[in-house]
Amino acid sequence: MTFLTSNRPTAEWQASDAAHHIHPFTDHSALAKRGVRVITRGDGVYLWDSDGNRIMDGMAGLWCVQVGYGRKELAEASYRAMQELPYYNTFFQSTTPAAVTLSEKLAEITPAPFKHTFFANSGSEANDTIAKMVRYYWNLQGKPEKKTIISRDYAYHGVTMAAASLSGLQPMHPQFDLPLPGFEHADAPYWFAEGGDMDPEEFGLKAARSLEDKIQALGADKVAAFIGEPVQGAGGVIVPPDSYWPEIQRICRKYDILLIADEVICGFGRTGNWWGSETFGIEPDFMTLAKGLSSGYLPISAVMVGKRVGDAMTAADEEFVHGFTYSGHPVAAAVALENIRILQEEGIIDRGRDEIGPYMQSRLRTLADHPLVGEVRGVGLVAAIELVEDKAARKPYDPSRGAGVICRDHSIANGLIMRAVRDAMVLSPPLVITKEQVDEMVGIVHKALDLTAKDLASGN
Repeated sequence: MTFLTSNRPTAEWQASDAAHHIHPFTDHSALAKRGVRVITRGDGVYLWDSDGNRIMDGMAGLWCVQVGYGRKELAEASYRAMQELPYYNTFFQSTTPAAVTLSEKLAEITPAPFKHTFFANSGSEANDTIAKMVRYYWNLQGKPEKKTIISRDYAYHGVTMAAASLSGLQPMHPQFDLPLPGFEHADAPYWFAEGGDMDPEEFGLKAARSLEDKIQALGADKVAAFIGEPVQGAGGVIVPPDSYWPEIQRICRKYDILLIADEVICGFGRTGNWWGSETFGIEPDFMTLAKGLSSGYLPISAVMVGKRVGDAMTAADEEFVHGFTYSGHPVAAAVALENIRILQEEGIIDRGRDEIGPYMQSRLRTLADHPLVGEVRGVGLVAAIELVEDKAARKPYDPSRGAGVICRDHSIANGLIMRAVRDAMVLSPPLVITKEQVDEMVGIVHKALDLTAKDLASGN
């Protein structure tokens, strides 16, 4: 007999959820009136709700279900690991075979400078860990004033106190009196919204040089690190111009600033390569891994620590006083290992780069002629469709019109989960999506755009 049952009526699930469950990033009064969507199962790229409706998951959960839903290999890996060793920690001079083997595998598949791994449970925890490691590194170097970490506008790095301070999505800050001291933000390479009449490559250089301006204003002796997502995901799938990352890297080297690549969304094949850093030629000192590490099947994240910092930390003759109860959890690590095996042996990332990613991008770009669409942008299997009131002027809708929310709701009603970030419609499907399913996805997006245009024209 199991405590969990999935055959309760939808209204009963909704009432109980409203009574007991606090959701992330949610207006709970509005949700209680509308009623929560109850997802009961998944298979491949599809989900089913408690009313039996099939919905294509165009967001791979939260950018994470790389290998799709219902992979029995991952369930079996979890079962085997749980039977053998359901839990032990990596404190007390102890480890587990799964944690060691996953560390070895990550050192193998990440770029050459990375050989040290620290495990956590989410991207937020991993980025909080990096903020601490950055401070620790500069203390070891005898530069205790070098503390400030610079991020970007529209950045998303998590929700813990330090990670939320790193994030540049301003609505995340006021409720919690953030950002904390020691966190600053430079411009994002958001050409469509902020590039004006500038050539994209010229704008990429301008956006990158806002980091240099910030360093000079603060003093290079005070700035410890710069953090950036190769593609800014939750900020609206902001794909930087080609000029941007080489200039960022030049600036970091010039001022002796550690470079952190937040690969939580971009890693494990999302941009067409194993790492977004490969796609954009970034050579970071840290990489933040999560989401696709286990395809979201179990919570796990990792900090990849480059040689410069890793050597300094492991040579220090003192205890590193940081860690989590579940760091390197043996069951989560076993599932991550099996997930990586599937990605490698089934050639899922190569297929994403060479076949299905280019196909998805080309099909989505057929929407560029739609009257509502100002820009379609993306790389690999992540994309955004920016809605505008005036295409020629790249003029957005007044936020009060809620164009993105209207489009999102039409998309879900027609069987596709598509996310609205402001008025950018965001897609990031499982990497195992087929061409036929891409065609289905694009067809639903087109229908949602048509219905949204009709609503906006009528003033709804």
